[in-house]
Amino acid sequence: MLTCKDFLRELSDYLDESLDKEIRAKLEKHIAECPNCWVIADTTRKTIKIYKGMDAYPVPVDVQSRLMAALEKKMAAKK
Repeated sequence: MLTCKDFLRELSDYLDESLDKEIRAKLEKHIAECPNCWVIADTTRKTIKIYKGMDAYPVPVDVQSRLMAALEKKMAAKK
């Protein structure tokens, strides 16, 4: 039986429609029976649709610099 954790692990591939038929059928059965996972899938699908319809804007240089510095700091802390 598929769990919510299993569903979340496969959500990206499910939305990309890159799963084999058997796994996709199990996920769809789970969504039909689990209102929480249905909401997650539906909301994520709608969010992707909205963002795909938007124009891309470049990230301002100062924001990009701060982001990269924060990422480098975070990665250094993990070592």
